[in-house]
Amino acid sequence: MQQSETIAKNGFIGELVDGNSYINGQWVEGKSDRIYKNINPYDNSVIAEIKLASKGQVEEAFQNAAEAQKKWAKASIEERKQVIEKAIHYLTEHKEEIVQLINRETGGTLLKANVEHHLAMEVLEEALNYVDQVGTVQEVPGGPEGKINKIYRLPLGVISTISPFNFPVNLSMRAIIPAIALGNAVVHKPDIQVGLVGGVLFAKAFEYAGLPAGVFNLILSDIDEIGDEMLTNPIPRLISFTGSTAVGRHIGSIAGQNLKRVALELGGNSPFVVLADANVDQAVNAAIFGKFIHQGQICMIINRIIVHKDKHDEFVEKFTVRAKELTCGNPQDPKTVIGPLINERQLEKAVGFVELAKKEGATMVLEGKKEGNVLTPYVFTDVKNTSEIAQTELFAPIALIIKAETDEEAVEMAGETAHGLSSYIFTSDLKKGEQYAVALDTGMTHINDQTVNDAPNIPFGGTKASGLGRFGNPWVVDEYTTLKWVSVQTKARAFPF
Repeated sequence: MQQSETIAKNGFIGELVDGNSYINGQWVEGKSDRIYKNINPYDNSVIAEIKLASKGQVEEAFQNAAEAQKKWAKASIEERKQVIEKAIHYLTEHKEEIVQLINRETGGTLLKANVEHHLAMEVLEEALNYVDQVGTVQEVPGGPEGKINKIYRLPLGVISTISPFNFPVNLSMRAIIPAIALGNAVVHKPDIQVGLVGGVLFAKAFEYAGLPAGVFNLILSDIDEIGDEMLTNPIPRLISFTGSTAVGRHIGSIAGQNLKRVALELGGNSPFVVLADANVDQAVNAAIFGKFIHQGQICMIINRIIVHKDKHDEFVEKFTVRAKELTCGNPQDPKTVIGPLINERQLEKAVGFVELAKKEGATMVLEGKKEGNVLTPYVFTDVKNTSEIAQTELFAPIALIIKAETDEEAVEMAGETAHGLSSYIFTSDLKKGEQYAVALDTGMTHINDQTVNDAPNIPFGGTKASGLGRFGNPWVVDEYTTLKWVSVQTKARAFPF
């Protein structure tokens, strides 16, 4: 890799920028003849130049992972704990540098970068609480006289993990560390746009922690180079993917044909429902954060704001004033709330959504503007819940406000989407709010809060087109392990023939 002049050429960040793919405990240069320029989305400066890994190197990584996993599966609880604890130390010791690189590579604000580091560390620390769940044996009764039934919980094998560009540290860690903690091996491919914090960082941490060679492998490449090898390779038993629903469907199709497990956390269209008895000021506070953090580039981000008619006008006025006041621009400025979208393609998609909203008759009450890759907030009202714009995951700082005639209609409209990741209900009647929350067909519903919430000890995941499976302790243990029945017949059994 070649470094940008804006990145330190030595020290911790310099080591990350100098990184390549990591296969079987070795840093290796990609064998593709293509070089990817890793770009800072705010100023378009080159952070690093990455020689992409080839399809053959992916195959090699899986083969090495399969061999390494056999030994790692036999590692003691204490050995696995020591690796996790050392990784925690490494990532804690270098927090400030990691935050800087998240800021530069993802375009996230300093607030977002600090939040992301914190969430990733929570996931890593929680792994210490379930590292002892693999290798357990449970006896259950049943069968003919003298039969002892034992249920063994065993590692699944090799896991293929694929992570997105938006929260690469947290979402990569969420997929990788359960696998390693539970005796599996990993081949990991981050989105190449964030290959340093989404991949190289973990290889460095596990190298420091003494993880045996081959247990964690990093592939820095793209689909044009390696195709579907992360999915079709016969070795991985589980494909863990966070990203778009369209790609998730493709992965699910391939996994189904090959009888592989999947853990899919996909797109969202999260509704933010403001009922007639809601505190408008607090609802606005929550909505501003839940709509605009990381420029709206979060799967759980508020996508539709549905407001009871009695509170609609007040909410629109106060929300628009707040949105207009948000500081936009350089994400390295601590005051910045909205930084750049990840690339020009995402920016143009967002501009296209603005035009779609206008075409469908929505009223623009706040007009944003393009400043490089930064898009300042847009706010639309008079949006129809069934319109194309309302049913599209925006991933941009574009707010859509929908008026509901009644509380019942507001909640009904909230559920009118193909997605079911996160949702939100604002009300002063907590009992009623909880009843509505349970009825909503989403994986998560928050009352008097916003939609972007995460924790390492809750069943994180969605319904419908938002995915399959659950992260979080203890639910992730079931995703990343397998159960085996071993019976021992201690007395001679009489057979009918």
